[in-house]
Amino acid sequence: MAFRKKAVYILAEDPDILIVPECENLDRLTFGKNSKQPTSSVWYGNNPHKGIGVFSFGDYKIKLLENHNPAFKYILPLSIFNDKSDFTVFAIWAQKPEKHDGYVEQIWNAVHYYDKLLNVENVILAGDFNSNSFWDKPNRIYNHTNLVEFLKSKNIFSTYHHFHHQSQGQEKDNTLFMHRKLDRPYHIDFCFVSSNLIDKLKNVEIGEYEKWTLHSDHTPIIVTIDL
Repeated sequence: MAFRKKAVYILAEDPDILIVPECENLDRLTFGKNSKQPTSSVWYGNNPHKGIGVFSFGDYKIKLLENHNPAFKYILPLSIFNDKSDFTVFAIWAQKPEKHDGYVEQIWNAVHYYDKLLNVENVILAGDFNSNSFWDKPNRIYNHTNLVEFLKSKNIFSTYHHFHHQSQGQEKDNTLFMHRKLDRPYHIDFCFVSSNLIDKLKNVEIGEYEKWTLHSDHTPIIVTIDL
């Protein structure tokens, strides 16, 4: 929350597209006059202090697709495009279902609902999944491993795991430090992309604990694709 107080630190990374879970709405959000300003943005949420924001800082435009299903709340199907390229992007901040305890259930249901949108190139799913194969429960279809396998069947793969040759549930880098404590690390933030983009990966970086936990309990995933 209070992204406006932290924006300067992530903007120093010079992003083209920025996905921010737990972001205040655009009426409350201001960037410093000396900071790079977004050229296009989409925000969604019921709480003005805490939704999901997606920002462009170049010539890309962002549009929420008309088939967005509010039942999936903060899983936003977006078109992000410029004169040369068009991407189908799902900005994700997974929420716990009312009747069950698995955050990944919401994503599992969403990717099946939006199934046809995943059958093309230039697909990206990124954000806070609040899940990991480490927490898989036996005999539960909507677990993290099954989600990864479903996306793989669509030729969509995790950038971090591909680039760093890591296995799901055994990551050497972490994206969340609960209560900012070094001894409570988890890898729950992901960026998945379709195979044509995997082949163009230039770098995948996980922010360092010492730098980013001054500002948040999450560290960013910074994905560079050579387009």
